[in-house]
Amino acid sequence: MIQKIVADGKAELEFLDALRARNAETDKQITAVVSEIIDTVRKGGDKAVNAYTEKFDGKLPEYYEVPQDVINDALNEADEDYVNALLNAMENIAAFHNRQRENSFMQANDNGVIVGQRVRGLERVGLYVPGGTAAYPSSVLMNAIPAKIAGVKELTMVTPPCKDGTPNKDILVAAAVCGVDRVFLTGGAQAIAALAYGTESIPRVDKIVGPGNIYVATAKKLLYGVVDIDMIAGPSEILVLADDTANPAYIAADLMSQAEHDRLASSILITTSERIADETIRELDRQMQTLSRKDIIAESLDKHGMIILCDCVGCAVELANAIAPEHLEVLLENPMEYLGRLDNAGSIFLGQYASEPLGDYYAGPNHVLPTSGTARFFSPLGVSSFIKRSGYVYYTKEALREAKDDIVLIAEREGLTAHANAIKVRFENE
Repeated sequence: MIQKIVADGKAELEFLDALRARNAETDKQITAVVSEIIDTVRKGGDKAVNAYTEKFDGKLPEYYEVPQDVINDALNEADEDYVNALLNAMENIAAFHNRQRENSFMQANDNGVIVGQRVRGLERVGLYVPGGTAAYPSSVLMNAIPAKIAGVKELTMVTPPCKDGTPNKDILVAAAVCGVDRVFLTGGAQAIAALAYGTESIPRVDKIVGPGNIYVATAKKLLYGVVDIDMIAGPSEILVLADDTANPAYIAADLMSQAEHDRLASSILITTSERIADETIRELDRQMQTLSRKDIIAESLDKHGMIILCDCVGCAVELANAIAPEHLEVLLENPMEYLGRLDNAGSIFLGQYASEPLGDYYAGPNHVLPTSGTARFFSPLGVSSFIKRSGYVYYTKEALREAKDDIVLIAEREGLTAHANAIKVRFENE
């Protein structure tokens, strides 16, 4: 069961060190396996991808690229309530991300100088979506919607086939409503390599987004530079800040909502109330008994969960910023009061009724978030993740004449005489 400690300047730091050590672990054997897969796909293309699909998934799917009529049929045959739920979620997600749009700009100065920035969407993006029994249609929404808003021209999705070789229909429905352009039935590191390098069938993309297992995450990490990626994601995390006004049943439920993701997931409660701490432990034990993934939850809470008692809310906030969690719930009496002090978190949930799954599926902010303490410097996936910017300048000769002495001075101070010469040569004959 989850442990309880008192923050004394030592115990909580030891826990933080253990958490960071877990996040830093790298499996060299997995890296070697993934490196071999990447190299084989780079050289072998579709043939290599299909060979790995058959090896890891048991059989080849009926088709490599899912025909458009199959995607349309999945949408037409889908449960109406499910489709409506997706459409309602899409409306919220799109409304939030539309406010993130960036505009190009041009500034024309009186001396004839023009400077500006051009913003446009990436040409091609690859979206990885786990399939089979661990299918997450919500990931399609959270990745595809901001990509489309950003103006990405082509969105290619890869997803593993089910055991019978067919695509997961819930994923196809999400792809259809989001306007995904192409869907391929392949998964694992081989799918990431195919997107990065391109094959005879799968187009080479500029960026790869979407969650996956350790092999997928390792492939994305190794291929960063060949292609852009969203982020290097670690195990899921939730941190709950609570005082004596919080509801222990809500806290326990929300801690377990992340613990069920993975045995490595981290669920942390920081509270100023020992009563809340003890009642949360009892609620964890009570609620867990009815949950389908209780074995995973129990191991996650036992190995990577923690309840930390703090003397004051200020100390709790300071500790939360040090942990920099993926998800941060603020179950304090006046949660909005602390929003301006919570600097390091992927997504913040304020109040008793802003449960973390609200962000996973429905509210609007993206659920692709920085993990492993990287919320100190990374941001959630958004429209800006799918755009590129170019600056531009136009100078008249007269404007350059005004600036040339400064430019030459700086260039020569840096020892870059060719830079200085490129400016001086334009005025040699004067």
